[in-house]
Amino acid sequence: YQNSIVVAPEASALTVYLNNRPIGQQRIGSPDGPTAVTFEVPSGLLQPGANVVTFEADQRHRTDCSIQSTYELWSNIDPAGTYLRFADSDAAQLASADAVRAIGVDGAGKTEFDIVVPALEQPGTTKPLLRLAQGLSVLSSMPNQIFAFSTDSLPAAGPGKLSVLVGTAAELRPLFPGLPPGAESAALAAFVTDPRSGSPVLLISGPSWQAVSSAIDTIVSPTDRSQDIRRDALTTERWSAPNAPLVFSDTNIALSQLGVKTTEFSGRRFRTSFNVAVPADFYANAYGEAKVLLDAAYTDNVLPGSHIDIYVNDNIASTVPITTTTGGILRHLPIRVTMRHFKPGLNSVAIEAILMTKDDAACAPGATAGANPRFALFDTSELHIPDFARVGQRPNLAAMAGTGYPYGRSAEPTPLFIDRVDADTLSAAATLLGQMAIMAGHPIPVETVASPNTIGDHDAIFIGSISQMPATALTQANISTASQASWRPVVDAQTGVVDTGTAFEQWNSKVGGGVLRSRITAFRDWLWRNFDISRSSLQFVPGAEEIFTPSNAATLLVAQGSSPTGGGSWTLVTAPSAKDLREGLEVVTAQSNWPQIAGHITTYSSKTGKIETVPVTRFDFVPSVPWSIGNYRLIAANWLSTNILSYAFLLVVFLLLIGLTTASMLRKLGRSK
Repeated sequence: YQNSIVVAPEASALTVYLNNRPIGQQRIGSPDGPTAVTFEVPSGLLQPGANVVTFEADQRHRTDCSIQSTYELWSNIDPAGTYLRFADSDAAQLASADAVRAIGVDGAGKTEFDIVVPALEQPGTTKPLLRLAQGLSVLSSMPNQIFAFSTDSLPAAGPGKLSVLVGTAAELRPLFPGLPPGAESAALAAFVTDPRSGSPVLLISGPSWQAVSSAIDTIVSPTDRSQDIRRDALTTERWSAPNAPLVFSDTNIALSQLGVKTTEFSGRRFRTSFNVAVPADFYANAYGEAKVLLDAAYTDNVLPGSHIDIYVNDNIASTVPITTTTGGILRHLPIRVTMRHFKPGLNSVAIEAILMTKDDAACAPGATAGANPRFALFDTSELHIPDFARVGQRPNLAAMAGTGYPYGRSAEPTPLFIDRVDADTLSAAATLLGQMAIMAGHPIPVETVASPNTIGDHDAIFIGSISQMPATALTQANISTASQASWRPVVDAQTGVVDTGTAFEQWNSKVGGGVLRSRITAFRDWLWRNFDISRSSLQFVPGAEEIFTPSNAATLLVAQGSSPTGGGSWTLVTAPSAKDLREGLEVVTAQSNWPQIAGHITTYSSKTGKIETVPVTRFDFVPSVPWSIGNYRLIAANWLSTNILSYAFLLVVFLLLIGLTTASMLRKLGRSK
């Protein structure tokens, strides 16, 4: 680890927990370079299955007591140099398919499955191979998984990697002479040892590809889930324990169930976070409000001006000021939290307390090391999420990224168009479908198709290079068909090539356009910031989607549109080349990038590392739950909240009807003179 130079070593400590039990503590004092620290793990503390490792840093500034100074405090853990070391060499041996969960990560935090298939390009192998990839993804459920297919030899072994041999016994024997004899006569799925490196290899074989498919099913079938069984949680425990509960309706959840513990705090800025998930048909981002029922306390040293903030997905959602000077105990204090920043799938909610005291204002020598608690957060606090509107929307890439919608709900195999079956394209498809399977909670059945004409009105996925994409699929996603010839990535040798979007933003910031334009822009930003009013919300009817042409700076495009007759969702994942497709999906499916997929179109540029989205202009509602007046009322509330002119028009019509009705009644009542 390494820390900031302003961290005071005498008052700062790094504590490591294993399964909520401390195994070691170290004074934080490594500003000049990384320091290696070793802690002994008590015998019997590790358990079969999941084990939770927690790093806790208590950091104090050397000289500054201000809130701003807390942002200068940091300690970085080097993932490449942080690991568990076992005394027994047999600990690395894997015995069953369930051991896939123990693969772990490499120095960059990635988990890689290297699948060697000699018959990779033969017809009929794509479907079982993609099912295998999804099954391995769900079993592992690691946050940064990638797949790499090859045909000729086993790749080099290493941390966070698992080699998989797939094929008939006759196909695999030249690559792996030590093939078990049973592979000649029956389906086989077992771990064997690579004689070169001594690392485990997952071997899937049989006398025919039908037997190989059966062997794949023995591994993947435990991860299948019936469509009739509703999910209770999204799997996050591999990187953030516990799993995020999936909320479908009015619910109260104690923070203790979300992994938050009662904490007494003596510093200046306290922050803790937890995860909660909502379904793909969540439709309450314009009107909905959740509540945090806060149980907390603060001492009389805390000054007015201190405040408690609630963040949703790193966006400020609510602020509660502290106004008293006598301290206080908050018992289920209701804090209204806008659901504007909630999105389908996983959501992160953070509670942050900014605490100011007179002692901090004076900042006497040694004041930064004060250990007397000034704030406490109790795990009896609750999160209340009310009933919200539930209706699917098409297109909606955020729902696909959040829960695999609509493909994770389909009772029939999803048509999958792949332009060619080569190593790069199949690796890209496996990486994408593996990530979607994790979000859906189970493998998504797919059926490869050769033409969009055979898909009909079903949900479908198209993966391949832009030049091989069917024109029908591009048209349905509002992608310019001319981009099949014009979309070419900028190579390093092309000097002087400027990205149009970036250049426009730079010139727009340089050229003010006069006082009037500046004031109009400032007023528009003020309306958006304070009232969430934009140009799109001041329309009676949403405008038509514009034809999109990807810039040459982009190297990956994900788009979603409707099927030709409007009954299904078609998702396109394309790039200028198969190599760009593979490399782009390896980046986009990473944990830090995947939640950025949203809107109607998402693009990624390998040159800039930026992910950009095109918001949905016009969408269709897709019924997802049984009809009810209450749900339609909530849907109408959210729709009218985003269409202000329509709301105002209906309000005026309603008032006119009341006026006309009242006038008609008054004419019939009483005497005319």
